Amino acid sequence: MILTCNSCGKKFVVPDAAITATGRMVQCGSCGNKWKQFPTDKINKSKLVSKITEVVSKPRPIQEKIQKPKKAKKRNTKPREISLYSPEYLAKKHGIKINETDLKKTVSKIEKNKEKVSFGFYNSLILFFVLIIAFSKGLHFSQELIVQSFPFTEYYLDYFFETIRNMFEIWKNLITSY
Repeated sequence: MILTCNSCGKKFVVPDAAITATGRMVQCGSCGNKWKQFPTDKINKSKLVSKITEVVSKPRPIQEKIQKPKKAKKRNTKPREISLYSPEYLAKKHGIKINETDLKKTVSKIEKNKEKVSFGFYNSLILFFVLIIAFSKGLHFSQELIVQSFPFTEYYLDYFFETIRNMFEIWKNLITSY
């Protein structure tokens, strides 16, 4: 079956079984127009087929695309005589006037900022978890020694390790449920 777009007039070939008696929504691949298509009569099919054979029988000349070589862009290799951030350039080009004292202040601020090294949030978080794990492992290995020296700590250590086991169980259940 050959369908014709109502908007742009483009024709499409569609299998006959694709369009049922109840109709089907189709969309033009060229202009994007949508419409409901119903099956066409057999009389229209024979007329369209004869027109298509006429159009198809005409040979079209094949045009080859010839690509032109691209020209290389010339780069300005001339070095700059003045820095883009120098006070002279900023005053000349953009009308920004910078005093020498302001320039010295900003340079000193930049140098101070360079000296500061931040450990970062995620690095601090990782370090915190590593320290907690190391502390709990140290308690676990020295639990018997601590209980022998201080018998009243047995209850607190048992409670601490039970809490850690419960937290791991909660995390394990959360991960496996999702």
